[in-house]
Amino acid sequence: MIKDRKLQWRTEKRKDIFKVRGMRREARGKPVLGFPHTSNLGSQTPAFQINDNMEDNRNSNFKSLLRFTTAGSVDDGKSTLIGRLLYDSKSIFEDQMEHIVQSSKRLGKEDVDLSLLTDGLRAEREQGITIDVAYRYFATPSRKFIIADTPGHIQYTRNMVTGASTADLAVILIDARKGVLEQTIRHSYIAALLDIRHIIFCINKMDMVNYSEADFIKIKNDLSVLASRLNVEDVHFIPISAKYGDNVVEPSENMKWYNGLTFLRLIETIQIKKDKNSSDARFPVQTVIRPLSSDYHDYRSYAGRVAGGVFRKGDEVVVMPSMLRSRIKSIDVMNRSLAEASAGDSVSIQIEDQIDINRGDLIVKPDKLATSGQDITMMLCWFNEKPLKTGVKYFLRNNTRETSCIVKSVNYRMNINTLEKETTDELVRMNDIVNITLRTASPLSYDSYVKNNITGSIILIEEGTNETVAAGMIE
Repeated sequence: MIKDRKLQWRTEKRKDIFKVRGMRREARGKPVLGFPHTSNLGSQTPAFQINDNMEDNRNSNFKSLLRFTTAGSVDDGKSTLIGRLLYDSKSIFEDQMEHIVQSSKRLGKEDVDLSLLTDGLRAEREQGITIDVAYRYFATPSRKFIIADTPGHIQYTRNMVTGASTADLAVILIDARKGVLEQTIRHSYIAALLDIRHIIFCINKMDMVNYSEADFIKIKNDLSVLASRLNVEDVHFIPISAKYGDNVVEPSENMKWYNGLTFLRLIETIQIKKDKNSSDARFPVQTVIRPLSSDYHDYRSYAGRVAGGVFRKGDEVVVMPSMLRSRIKSIDVMNRSLAEASAGDSVSIQIEDQIDINRGDLIVKPDKLATSGQDITMMLCWFNEKPLKTGVKYFLRNNTRETSCIVKSVNYRMNINTLEKETTDELVRMNDIVNITLRTASPLSYDSYVKNNITGSIILIEEGTNETVAAGMIE
């Protein structure tokens, strides 16, 4: 009884503390309940206003989600662009801004360094660079965003691959003084390799070339040639100054010759193709659900996320690699059943027959089978400091399928500067991009990466250290 009273007292006390804190924050003009406050951030025009109808709008209107990554060479202003975007769109809490101001002073900066909003590691702030991938989230009335701020140094290219692997759009920054550099080409190539079909090239630091239209056009022409060689479907070019906010949220008064959209307006309105994963039905099995309870004594289903296409109750399916056939008995989510499940849905599927299905198996339709085999050719990004060794056993993971493998051969290496294929006997080292053929210990059911990003991607793991040493895109 005494313990119950103490617990009740502590609960009530905590409620009172949170209530007082909320009243204090409201009195100071700071955001409450996560809404950005606009009154204490200067006289700039906010990107959006909070009104009484926002709650109704948020509940009634569906906001699409855009994942994008920033890339580019060292000191091209990737983190500064994100900081400026968050600041000008009023997506920063006041206490966050106060912290950034104090950190800028402590680091001896003349102006407020908005890149500190994303560069959170101590080494990043001390060196003024990005090392790890930093994720930031914000929203406008029309769209939600997840930003992956990736590093520019060549030794952190593997982090760029990680951040870009789930992106719908790549934002690649170029220093207007330097033009197209090796890392610009490298990151553009990796974006194309990862099947990112939309790229925005932001020519940054226009203030340092006196907002010259001629400099912008020269760099734009060079980038157009690069995009054409990489077969990128949708390319945009914006001249910006992330430090001063030109063409980030508001149109620039210094570049009246530019008639295009601002960066924020472009990412709000750009139409992203959602057909990266084909219509072929794919369901990688994550786990077998077998409750063995009195209510569900005979229940057996297979949980996972639909990786492509649509599955419906009654559909005939094939389990790969065993090639056993059955029909879908039900598609379940929690305590209810669905008529169908489409790409991206996490569900459990019951089938009519008692056949052996395990984690890593792939459920497909009989008329659209996946490729099955042990000798697989792919493009590979090598992450590890130790060089790649042919004939050495690695652990391979393809979605939920896990097996061991050996690299049979290195077919060629991509020269990032020339985008030419090079045949060489040199060792494959960290950040190299190569084409390899490997052989798996057991058959793998897969698609090409271009056809399906989920069933067409793999990672290699070193068995001794359990380190992820490479990421591959199956051809």
